[in-house]
Amino acid sequence: MSGLLITFEGIEGCGKSTQIERLAKQLPKVGRQVVTLREPGGTPIGEAIREVVKHPPGDATISPDAELLLMNASRAQLVQEAIRPALAKGAVVLCDRFYDSSLAYQGFGRELDMAKVQQAIDLAVGDTKPNLTLLLDIPLSVSQDRVSARHELTAELQDQFDESGANFFKRVLDGFHTLAKAEPDRFQIINGDQSLNNVTEEIWGSIQSHL
Repeated sequence: MSGLLITFEGIEGCGKSTQIERLAKQLPKVGRQVVTLREPGGTPIGEAIREVVKHPPGDATISPDAELLLMNASRAQLVQEAIRPALAKGAVVLCDRFYDSSLAYQGFGRELDMAKVQQAIDLAVGDTKPNLTLLLDIPLSVSQDRVSARHELTAELQDQFDESGANFFKRVLDGFHTLAKAEPDRFQIINGDQSLNNVTEEIWGSIQSHL
């Protein structure tokens, strides 16, 4: 049984983490081993990079170029330490973000040169590509409401991305749509602005042919 890499993408508050958790509970029922990972993070080194990227030390602001390189440093470690070994064992790898997030956030969002972004990605992932990418699509206004509610509920501090502003996230959202249109065979757009159960059912239907 061959391994599968399924990545989840979308702007903040789209519901990726919740749906990954649900799918991870469902897949063993059909005989599939599951590994869940996240970006940045997923390994001890990656988690340390995650903290630096999201909450830079002191009053420092990470430059867009440094952000791009840190994200892909974490990604390179994740691919080599976790993703490739899991795929080799035939597992279904569910990854909360992958390289499409760099294209959307650092490319479209930070407006870095796309060729430079792609070079960093290629170095990090090599020939490791997703079999399926699920884009949980929500309006920007829904994202903002959900993120605000999350901060109020958990007292979670805003990170560097939260503070980037509405125009930044509009570019990110448009970027995800552009990426999905460019690769319709890999991307599946899921309406994330519906009930949790409906989203779960739509995701399950989308992965059947891959299983």
